[in-house]
Amino acid sequence: MISDIQRLLNGYLQWLNESIIMRQIDEWVEITTPFLDRHNDYLQIYVRKDNGGYVLTDDGYILEDLKMSGCKIDTEKRQALLSTTLKGFGVQNDRGILTIKTTEKSFPQKKHNILQAMLAVNDLFYLSEPIVASLFYEDVVAWLDETEIRYSPKVKFTGKSGYDHLFDFVIPKSRQEPERILQTINNPNRAQAEMLSFSWIDTKDVRAPDSKAYAILNDKERHIPEEVPTALENYGVLPLIWSKRENFAAELLA
Repeated sequence: MISDIQRLLNGYLQWLNESIIMRQIDEWVEITTPFLDRHNDYLQIYVRKDNGGYVLTDDGYILEDLKMSGCKIDTEKRQALLSTTLKGFGVQNDRGILTIKTTEKSFPQKKHNILQAMLAVNDLFYLSEPIVASLFYEDVVAWLDETEIRYSPKVKFTGKSGYDHLFDFVIPKSRQEPERILQTINNPNRAQAEMLSFSWIDTKDVRAPDSKAYAILNDKERHIPEEVPTALENYGVLPLIWSKRENFAAELLA
């Protein structure tokens, strides 16, 4: 089993390295990654040298794109959620620009962190006010509390590769069920499924052998592409469709 997971992990890292494109723009290097945003455009980050280290940014893309799409992060609760999410990845919000500083040694981890943060913020706040009245993450929290499912929010694990991974919720082991790791995906797409699959593959070997991972997929006012649940299942992540959440309540409550 360990050899199978290592093969999957190595294959993912090879795909990631081979899919990256770099371009020099004055003092900055533009890095185009294989991860897609909600417009199916490749995510890009920018890197330059900074006082013996490096600074990485999204050049303001994520928050500006959400703003232009009518998503306002202007309430105290949403500002706090944004801050908590970014802090989990060690990323700063510099007047709307997501940034992170790094040394040469920690560059791979920090690059991974800012990409995770970009995907997480893009997904967390992806909504149109006329359609969705509240954040999906808030809906999940309310349901867990109402159902009396115990959990710890925003838990970070270090995977086998040495990368850190931030998960939305962890339900501790009980007599009936093993540890359960939950990740919300507000806008289910290939990029989110790929990132979560890698996080789980990388984390699985350092958790209890019987630990489970769930992806809570938002199907309110939207269709979930068939390849998303299939891709998650192929990597051992259980898709939990939001409209069918009651089917999983007893399993998560145990």
